[in-house]
Amino acid sequence: MGIIISIWTFFQNNILTKPAFFVGLIVFLGYLLLRKPFYNALAGFIKATVGYMILNVAAGGLVGNFRPILAGLNQRFQLNAAVIDPYFGQAAAQAAVENVGRSFTMMVQVLLLAFIWNLVLVIARRLTKVRTVFITGHIMVQQSSTALWIVLFCFPALQDFNVVIMLGLLLGTYWAVSSNMTVGATQELTDGGGFAIGHQQMFGVWLVDKVAEKIGGKNKQKLEDIKLPGFLSIFNENIVATAVLMTFFFGGIIAILGQDIMHELDKGFSTKQSFGFYIVEKAFTFAVYLQILQLGVRLFVGELTESFQGISEKLLPGSMPAIDCAASYGFGHPNAVTIGFLFGALGQFIAIAGLIIFKSPIFIITGFVPVFFDNATFAVFANRKGGVKAACILPLISGVVQVLGGALAAFYFGLGKFGGWHGNFDWDTVWPVFGFIMHSMQYVGVAICIIFLLAIPQLQYYFGKYKREKYFVVAENFASLSEEEN
Repeated sequence: MGIIISIWTFFQNNILTKPAFFVGLIVFLGYLLLRKPFYNALAGFIKATVGYMILNVAAGGLVGNFRPILAGLNQRFQLNAAVIDPYFGQAAAQAAVENVGRSFTMMVQVLLLAFIWNLVLVIARRLTKVRTVFITGHIMVQQSSTALWIVLFCFPALQDFNVVIMLGLLLGTYWAVSSNMTVGATQELTDGGGFAIGHQQMFGVWLVDKVAEKIGGKNKQKLEDIKLPGFLSIFNENIVATAVLMTFFFGGIIAILGQDIMHELDKGFSTKQSFGFYIVEKAFTFAVYLQILQLGVRLFVGELTESFQGISEKLLPGSMPAIDCAASYGFGHPNAVTIGFLFGALGQFIAIAGLIIFKSPIFIITGFVPVFFDNATFAVFANRKGGVKAACILPLISGVVQVLGGALAAFYFGLGKFGGWHGNFDWDTVWPVFGFIMHSMQYVGVAICIIFLLAIPQLQYYFGKYKREKYFVVAENFASLSEEEN
């Protein structure tokens, strides 16, 4: 038994919660199952792992580049409130769990059970209609943390073992079902890329895919269709567009904060450097990290898509991996990412102003991860179905929902006093509803949430766009469906 625990501990600490190596291991195993030579499998492992590491560097750089500005807003306007960001949310959840005398190590046990349950639902796919395996390790950790506090909030007297079982089944069902909801939209966006979204906004991706076309109208104009005249044509290049737009965006905020505060908060801001050039440097760095992110996506997605065929054929027939939402950015118009971020931020600022005007009992500070990754993802999907109009409007609405839903959740679940809430779209909409139902109806509420989730793939199978005979084909052989439509 001790050997098994040691093996699991090693796997958990070095692979399961390290998404780069988790993805690399899956690629390696997939190529071996496809009977590729060992050296090809090793090369695939290296390219996939390094590609995901590059993506992580870019994501971390984007967050780090924006963090001093958030800190500056807090200091400049004396805003002591909850930050809607999964990293702040995880820290707040841990503090809340330990504050009531419970062990936060339950989070790891929940993660393991939830992942195994996801696999079981895929194995039984003919019955459950689930096709996706959620493999985004760091997201699994963040969600396990926040969900653990929600369950303890709803069931404060529940024993640890029962908490793990209950939450493992609920969270594993959410991972399996919500990522499964994105299969059709992601396959259409990527033209059969062979993956689904496994992140923090899967219900949001499904919703955007359904409403974007209605918002765009019949004569929808996509970003790809816009050809700007004269000097404006420089904005057809996403590097230029991102750098210029971020200069105005960051420049406006940093100018309001002032040079002294930025010197204090950003150690990279030299006293010898011009304030204006500092702003330009921060804005251009944003464009740099976006390019790095897209490079990482190109490296690991191709390897993962090809190699997962081995796992799909030999171990989990008809399944596909659910991965980081940033993987979708390489398949949409590059400027959609920037537009999604800007309009999402605008929506959040409008909602924050509303909290101030109406004297909300809790104040919200923008978190970079939700405002960027949720809304950039929505814009990529929205542009494909509804064009520029949808790519602007839907992230704007999402930004408002993120703030108002995050404020309500942080207040209701008591995490506001610990300084954070998860903040991403699903955790500002679906999970607060789950928490309210469980808090009000107790065990019956848990059963309702799980049954609701399990019913979704059944409804997709019988009534969705790709129903019955096409339902599994869209995941296994999307090219054949495209040929039929043509």
